[in-house]
Amino acid sequence: MLTLNSEPMTALLLRVGQGIPNSASRLTVTVEQVRTRRQRQEFVDFPELIYEKDPHWCPPLKIEAHASINPHKHPFYEHGSAVQFLARRAGKVVGRISVSDDPRYNAEHNANVGCFGMFETLPDPEVAKTLLNAAARWLRARGRTSIMGPIDYSTNYPAGLLVEGFDTPQRIMMNHNPQYYGDLLEGWGLKKAKDTYAWWFDAENPSLDDWTRRATRLATRGGVTVRPVRLHDFDAEIERCMQVYNQTWEKTWGFVQMTPEEFRHMAYQLKQSAVPELLLLAEVAGQPVGFCVTLPDLNEAIRPMHGRLTTWGLPIGLLKLLRGMKRIKSARMAVLGVLPGYRKRGVAELMILQAFQYGKNKLGYTGAELGWTLEDNEMINRTVASVGAKRYKRFRIFERSI
Repeated sequence: MLTLNSEPMTALLLRVGQGIPNSASRLTVTVEQVRTRRQRQEFVDFPELIYEKDPHWCPPLKIEAHASINPHKHPFYEHGSAVQFLARRAGKVVGRISVSDDPRYNAEHNANVGCFGMFETLPDPEVAKTLLNAAARWLRARGRTSIMGPIDYSTNYPAGLLVEGFDTPQRIMMNHNPQYYGDLLEGWGLKKAKDTYAWWFDAENPSLDDWTRRATRLATRGGVTVRPVRLHDFDAEIERCMQVYNQTWEKTWGFVQMTPEEFRHMAYQLKQSAVPELLLLAEVAGQPVGFCVTLPDLNEAIRPMHGRLTTWGLPIGLLKLLRGMKRIKSARMAVLGVLPGYRKRGVAELMILQAFQYGKNKLGYTGAELGWTLEDNEMINRTVASVGAKRYKRFRIFERSI
């Protein structure tokens, strides 16, 4: 078993601040499906207990956390199914989990798997086991024979358990978790399926200008132009990007094509905080061949708000968010895709460097995260490393038969 933390679990119970007294640890853990408004609120609020002493965690906005589990607001539910569970001990919530079934993924990959995600728990193997058993039962009842995660619905959404890089801030739309989660998942029998990497790009990289000139020359020879997305023609631009997105990753491990509804939903979400000059589309003879989405790290502005846009009905959090957005100093490159026939032509490098040049020179960013990338995607990993990025986080997706 991989040990992600050298401390034994009993030491962890005492160290993390949410340790469970011996008397409580003997009480039965029960599990219940989230159905009521109160249960949904408990599901959304529970992570605050786990991360109250973790300065690197960023609480999600409450309104977005509620929307992410609302079948009437999240487009995944138009083609897939999901439920959430809470674990309790003596009436108190001690853990949570979401479990999802995506028939489209199984059809594309000739698989029979479901996913668990949104996994949060006290450092207690019994709680983790109870939650994972509930997820497995739900999937078995739907005829699934294996489980994979942590994955929130699909790899198009937050995925992977952090296993390296705990001492760095959580970036926008990326996962963060305590070190002991790995022990709990492996203790239930989950094994590594795939690792993914996150990279850090320092804006003071001395080779930035040189690489930009080289990538520009290479791309120019191939007739490649890179331009910002046209917000006044946003719906048409979404169609162009979706065409590249689904073709770029269609043969990639774990990927499932987004439906048009999912893609538009995500695009309009990103548009709310995006800088237009950091949404780039690469074209050859007017046809899209690649696109790149770099986002201001909104977590820098959200972290001090504790997830709340309003206090006593007043938009205090919203005002803090608007002020904080003006002080953001980092970014995250969330999407970087180039059609197979146009790789090794400097297209990816040019988009990366153009985005970071603008972020550094116009917005004052001091660095950015690129990620995630698959551990065995040697081409993209070499490309990212070649422009000066350093791998600084590792995430893990687990699986097991059920």
